Amino acid sequence: MSGGQGGTDVPAGPGNAGDQGHGGDQGHGGDQGHGGGPGDSTRSVHAGRPPARAYEPSLPGPVFVSHYHLPGEAAGPYLYGRDDNPTWERLEQAISELEAPGDAAVGTAVFASGMAAVAAVLLSQVKAGQTVVLPSDSYQTTRALRERLESYGVTVRLAPTAGDAQLAAVEGASLVWLETPSNPGLDVCDIRRLADAAHAAGALVAVDNTLATPLGQRPLSLGADFSVASGTKALGGHGDLLLGYVSTRDADLAAGVRFWRKTVGAVPGPMEAWLAHRSIATFALRVDRQATNAVALATALLKRPEVTDLRHPGLPTDPSHAVAARQMRRFGSVVSFTLPDRAHAERFLAALRMTAEATSFGSIQSTAERRARWGGDAVPPGFIRFSVGIEDPDDIVADVLGALDAAAPPS
Repeated sequence: MSGGQGGTDVPAGPGNAGDQGHGGDQGHGGDQGHGGGPGDSTRSVHAGRPPARAYEPSLPGPVFVSHYHLPGEAAGPYLYGRDDNPTWERLEQAISELEAPGDAAVGTAVFASGMAAVAAVLLSQVKAGQTVVLPSDSYQTTRALRERLESYGVTVRLAPTAGDAQLAAVEGASLVWLETPSNPGLDVCDIRRLADAAHAAGALVAVDNTLATPLGQRPLSLGADFSVASGTKALGGHGDLLLGYVSTRDADLAAGVRFWRKTVGAVPGPMEAWLAHRSIATFALRVDRQATNAVALATALLKRPEVTDLRHPGLPTDPSHAVAARQMRRFGSVVSFTLPDRAHAERFLAALRMTAEATSFGSIQSTAERRARWGGDAVPPGFIRFSVGIEDPDDIVADVLGALDAAAPPS
C-alpha cells in the first residue's frame, strides 16, 4: 500500500494543512485551510510526481507489464503485474497526499472500480459470526453486498444516515460503514461522533467519501479507519475511466486490503491509473468550480414551485448544512430534487440541451438522471440526481430553468 509523502517535494505556501472540521468558506473554492501547508491546487498539481529530472516527463507514462525480469530469489519491489506496478504506486502516493496531507503513515491501494474498493474492505475485514452496520440509504450496489455478507454468516444491520441514526446499531459490530453525503439522498452524518462511538464499541469505521472527495472531507482526520471512494467520479473527473481506492493509516488493515486485491485480481489497468493521476492536477480547480456551480443551481431551484425536496449540503437551509459545515471543506457537485411525477421528470430530462442524461456524477460535464429508473433506492418516481459540471454557472442555470419551463404540463 503506497504511503503518503515519499516522493514529491511540494513547495510550502499558504493553504490547507492536514486538519479539518473547522468549516471555512466551503462551496466557494479557493485553497482554504490553516497552518501554512501547501494549498489544494498546489498539492493536486504535484501529488505523487517524482522529483524533476533532466529530459524526463514530470509524470512518467503508464507501465504496461504482466511480469518483470526477476533473476534469482523472488525478492524486490516488483514481482508480478497483479501485485505491483509503478504507475499504480505513483497514483497511490498522490491520493494519500490528498487524503491525509503530511501524514506519512497513510497508504492507499487503488482498485479496478469503486465497488472493487468497497468490496475489498467489506469482505476482507469481517468474518462469519461478526456484524456489519450499513447505511440503509447508501449507494445501492454497496447495499447489494448485504446478501453476500449474510451468505458468509455475517449479520448486517441497516440504519439511515440522517440524524446519526447508525449510533443505535454500533454495539457489538465489527465494522461500521458510513457514506456521507449519502448517494443519492445527500444526507450527512457526523463522522467524528460515529467513529468515536464505534471505536468505543470495538468496531472499525469505513467512510465512503466519493461524493465529498478528499478535497471536501478527510475521513481519516475525523477518526475513520478507512477512507474509500470511487475514482470514477470526481477524482478522474472526465467520465473516461473506472477506478476505486482505499486509504488507511493502519499497516495491518492495509495489508489485508492489498492481499484481497491480489487474490481476487481487482487491479486497475495502468492506463486508467495514469489517466487518473494526470487528472488530479486539475482536481482542485474542478471541484472548486463544481461546488460554486452547485450552490448557484440549488439557489435558483429554491424559487421553482414544481421543485420539492431540494437537497445540497451547501445550502444554508439544507437539513444537513450544520453538520456538513463542521466537517466539510467543499460541499460537492451533486444537487438532488423531486419533480411532481415520472412523466414530468422525463419531460424535464428530455428538454435539457447542455446536460447529458447519465448515471454517474463528478464529471466536468453536467449530467442528470431520474434515479428511480434503476430501482433499489427509496426515492419517488420524479427524483432527479443532478451532477453539476464546470460549465459557466449562468449557462447551467439557464439550461435547467429552460428545461423546467418546457416540462410544465399544458394548462
